[in-house]
Amino acid sequence: FANKPENIIPGEAKYYATTYVQDGDAIPILAKVRDGRPIKIEGNTLSSYTKGGTSARAQASVLDLYDMYRITHPKRKVGDKFEESTYEFIDKTIAEGLAAAGGSVVLLTSSIISPTTKQVITEFLAKYPNSKHVQADAVSYSGMLLANEASGFGRNLPTYKFDAAKVIVSLGADFLGSWLSPVENAVGYGKGRKIDEKNPQMSKHYQFEGHLSTTGASADERFTHRPSETGAVAVALLAALDGSVSAPAIADAKLKAGIAKAAAELKANSGAALVVSGSNDANVQIIVNASNNA
Repeated sequence: FANKPENIIPGEAKYYATTYVQDGDAIPILAKVRDGRPIKIEGNTLSSYTKGGTSARAQASVLDLYDMYRITHPKRKVGDKFEESTYEFIDKTIAEGLAAAGGSVVLLTSSIISPTTKQVITEFLAKYPNSKHVQADAVSYSGMLLANEASGFGRNLPTYKFDAAKVIVSLGADFLGSWLSPVENAVGYGKGRKIDEKNPQMSKHYQFEGHLSTTGASADERFTHRPSETGAVAVALLAALDGSVSAPAIADAKLKAGIAKAAAELKANSGAALVVSGSNDANVQIIVNASNNA
């Protein structure tokens, strides 16, 4: 510090409660700070749904603060290059552009989960009646959103009760690694897998996937297939569950037997079974919803 605050003791770490927010993911965390510099991320044990857990992305997020190549000033495009500018110039240019557009404006952001930011955006859209707010993420869950809307659940992403499931069938969903809400998923999954003398039963986990994932490595039984066969596997599972669809031809005998075995376990544990899919294809997710309903 050029001017050190009076209550700072050099070398003594302080912890600040904060939140990791990225691509729609929100994790309560504690930031370890030494001499004014955040150096380590810890999970907040007071959280009701993460129970002090964090993800790999949350742990790595502190490195962004020390990225020498990150943007430090607004930039504007001049010719084929981006040049640094000032906030005053950018604000003035954007205001003039909004006025010239006559209200026809597209606001492009990543997923917004902050109620305060959503309110600001709502007020902005109200000021420009013909404007639109488009949310786009590097990792998209639009297929699930569309499927849930078509299935009558609303345009929402679900929270899965892995702790209540006696049988879990995952179709390429790396729910312990990076899919949807891995920290929350891992907490529930861990509860269902923990056994003792009073509770000798544990959940059964089947994984169908095209490549080895963190979740697949933890499965009781894992079956591989081509990524192009994801839809066929989902349909075959539903066909084995209730016969509401025609079973597609599955050439791999081991894969076919695995689907039949998983379906039998799901039926035997009706009401305490769960099917999840990492596909971003709305059609596949609709089939998965039907499987869970069955």
